[in-house]
Amino acid sequence: MAPPRLNAALRRVFRAPAVLYRCRCGWLLGNRFLMLEHKGRRTRRTRRTVLEVMRYRRDVPEWTVMCAFGRDADWLRNIEARAEAVVLVGARRFSARWRLLDVEEAAAVIAQYERRNRFMAPVVRVGISWLAGWRYDGSEVARRRLAAEKPYIAFRPKA
Repeated sequence: MAPPRLNAALRRVFRAPAVLYRCRCGWLLGNRFLMLEHKGRRTRRTRRTVLEVMRYRRDVPEWTVMCAFGRDADWLRNIEARAEAVVLVGARRFSARWRLLDVEEAAAVIAQYERRNRFMAPVVRVGISWLAGWRYDGSEVARRRLAAEKPYIAFRPKA
């Protein structure tokens, strides 16, 4: 399934965090967003992608994101092809290693994200429904389906 197209206004909203990172103001975003720097699998040019953090584990530390456009997203294909990745989160910058979450862990991440954002739940569900291409209702069955369809990736600093 092809990713949905964004209109110009939404594109500007989604690019706002990238602008903050480029202006060296990523610290304003805290652990809410991260910027992934990766090399193109064919061009080897540096690419930058800003992703919303769905879970931050302070104890590890680890940041988990959803690949909203699925397995065909360029940034995911790039890090799979070339394991090199640099993550900027807040004021931190580090070489990262990454892992794909299994369905059980991804469903738990979605549930935690929904609890943390319970006041925005209707908006989040509309957004997820739009990205998924089916009506997401926040049920356990829907969470597991979403976790199975969309890749969830966790980034950690390299040791």
